[in-house]
Amino acid sequence: MAIAKAERLMNLALCLMNTRRPLSKKELRESIEAYREAWQHSSEEAFNRMFERDKDDLRELGLVIDVDENALDGELGYLARADRNRLPEIALDAEEAAALTLAARVWQQAKMSGAASGALQKLRAAGVPFTETEGRPALEPRIPAREAAFEPLLTAARDRRPVTFEYRKAGAAAAQQRSVEPWALECWRGHWYLAGWDRDREDARVFRLGRITGKVRARSGAFLGAVPEHVDVRATVAEFAGEGATATAVVRVRRGAGFPLRTKALGTRRIDDTWDELDIPFGNGLGADLAEFGPDVLVVGPEELRADVVDRLRAVAGAGATGTAVTGAGAAGTAGVDRTETEDVRA
Repeated sequence: MAIAKAERLMNLALCLMNTRRPLSKKELRESIEAYREAWQHSSEEAFNRMFERDKDDLRELGLVIDVDENALDGELGYLARADRNRLPEIALDAEEAAALTLAARVWQQAKMSGAASGALQKLRAAGVPFTETEGRPALEPRIPAREAAFEPLLTAARDRRPVTFEYRKAGAAAAQQRSVEPWALECWRGHWYLAGWDRDREDARVFRLGRITGKVRARSGAFLGAVPEHVDVRATVAEFAGEGATATAVVRVRRGAGFPLRTKALGTRRIDDTWDELDIPFGNGLGADLAEFGPDVLVVGPEELRADVVDRLRAVAGAGATGTAVTGAGAAGTAGVDRTETEDVRA
């Protein structure tokens, strides 16, 4: 269906741009096979609805369509004038061309690398002054996009199509299916995150792409929900990770362990030969962070954080062996879990 619609939109755009006079809906219906079939096999109303939707879609894509009320004896005429739909000539100076070259190299590890390379070749053929030394540039940026979910989610966000996928939260024994309206993708500290509207939970969520298992499946039809004007994925994930928090948690970390926690510590005190005590910024999500260190971390306070860690460890222990008990605020572990993997969070 998507291919058929794209072909129909292209045919409509060509008809409107390659005529010297406005065309009526009847003339367009006779010229475009999909419209003719809708009219013959369904109804005039079905054709009208299809035409109006296509016209709106073309306008949303940037095509300027004029409506002439007097050209066809009372019938509306439609025309996309060349002078109103011609892009201005592209003129880039040397600095702008160098910036584009640098941006294109960002995507060398992603599937967009072919499109980025092709765009640069077309600009070179048009005479854009690329003066950067080829082969060994001074800057070589990299934004990895190795997750299989990256491209289908990027396409779905662009086309405003809802998606479903299996998602494994931190500490969860199994993945759960999520139904999401994707808003935006953003890279933060080398990992990609998706922000969107979780239909089942009826709330905004942020998902780490590395936790998506299986295929991302796009649903038919565009979602109608409003997308926020600004989606700050990075700030949401940073807040979840505890950055910028005003409260402080006190945790004990086993000597020789918990190095990522030590780098965030506001203060460190030696308790004995086994434990150090750390003051750590306390924000939403710190409980999941601490639980992944297992028996190497004990929460002293606040009590709500201690209870959160205990609940998470009990859930993991219960999933692994029914009846397993967890005592203390960090007495059982989830060894082998990547501490940096952030579960879905509220946007």
